[in-house]
Amino acid sequence: MSLLHYQFEKPDAALSDFVESFGMFYSTSDEEKEVVVIPDGKIDLFFLKTPPEGFRAVLTGLETAPKQRSVAPGTLFYDVNFKPLAVEYILQTSIADVLNGGRHLEDNFWDFGSDDLKDFESFHKAAAQKITALLPARIDERKRKLFQLIYASKGEISVQELSDTLGWGSRQINRYFTTRFGLPLKAYCNILRFKASLEHIAQGKISPELNFTDQNHFIKEIKKFSGVVPKELFKNINDRFVLLSVLKQQ
Repeated sequence: MSLLHYQFEKPDAALSDFVESFGMFYSTSDEEKEVVVIPDGKIDLFFLKTPPEGFRAVLTGLETAPKQRSVAPGTLFYDVNFKPLAVEYILQTSIADVLNGGRHLEDNFWDFGSDDLKDFESFHKAAAQKITALLPARIDERKRKLFQLIYASKGEISVQELSDTLGWGSRQINRYFTTRFGLPLKAYCNILRFKASLEHIAQGKISPELNFTDQNHFIKEIKKFSGVVPKELFKNINDRFVLLSVLKQQ
């Protein structure tokens, strides 16, 4: 029986370009639990309560490699899983400086506090209302289309093809990615392909379903982002890989 409990809610269609989901995690373990955080192509806004630190708000950047983490007993956090487009238009910032890291925010960010971590339904509704109020009057449609094409292809699309389709120079696209997110577009696409492969692995498919050169290339890429080969990842001993545990339940 897992000692990490999680729940997710999808946003309304009006927020779908900016938000992947709202999530809740809670540890009922009496001891610290070791987990592995693996890249998923999203930016997380965490509101968490961890003994003994108390309430905190943290914005994380994109992850490009697996990381070991210790979850303290009684840890509770709610989060907003943002898509990259939200960084510019909702959060109005850059996360290039927190690639593979995080940024502590003021404790009353978005007017959320410890009391807001008592009911997940109330939290995700309040967060959705806040994001809706921050929606811009207009956005660069090239950027909206850029991410739609990337997601639809599961990362299997070249920078040149995106450039030709959007009428947006490849150098400009890469400059946008590196200055706003801290990595080039191709690196981000590789993360999305890994995330799509992870969904297949969660179903027991440990051979490539996407456009990898061969089995060895597939194994190398999975190990690069998770730290283990596909077969070991699927076993997910002790629910170390939280993202995989979540995917197996969906």
